Amino acid sequence: MSRESTSGPACVWNNSGCEGTPYCPPRCPRFIDYAGSACVVRLAESADREEIVDMYDRLDVHSRTMGVPPTDRPRIESWIERLLADGWNLVAVADSIVIGHVVVIPADSETPQFLIFVDDEYQNRGIGTELIKQLIAYADEHDHERLTLDVSTGNDRAITVYRNVGFEVVERMRTELEMELPLRDSLTNRLRRPPAARENPELPDREN
Repeated sequence: MSRESTSGPACVWNNSGCEGTPYCPPRCPRFIDYAGSACVVRLAESADREEIVDMYDRLDVHSRTMGVPPTDRPRIESWIERLLADGWNLVAVADSIVIGHVVVIPADSETPQFLIFVDDEYQNRGIGTELIKQLIAYADEHDHERLTLDVSTGNDRAITVYRNVGFEVVERMRTELEMELPLRDSLTNRLRRPPAARENPELPDREN
């Protein structure tokens, strides 16, 4: 989907009647954030590299955690190159710019780790939560068995988001937690339902 399709009035993003098609992504890519902005989540493309780097370069010190992302642009560029090469990546796009990024790495692992960041100006708008839902749907599509992550023990907001989705703490260290989410059918099927089925529970899940 082109970046241009993310612009325009919010009314074009009313998906309540959409029942999906066999050609749809694992989860509907379109959503409205809490501020009313029309957003798209899609697989990252090579052309997104500079915009992803720009997003990380804009993050302030309080948005960086556990040594990532790096603090200077050349190191960010090298880091993003590795993520694009070794993992699979999703970006959230609004107003034709990348505002969020999640990477699953390594791409061929049954139980990979992931990292997720949202542009400072777009935080607290539900974008991180939607990225995680998209992540889970795509991880199911990629036949991963579970997802794991490390999070700082002081990052209460992120921990709450992960717990709300279903992640559980599997190891507790002095400064960080390891959390894990088994990709059970009950979860992945629910997150992969088309918008109309989310509005109407009586509609069947989309066939995968």
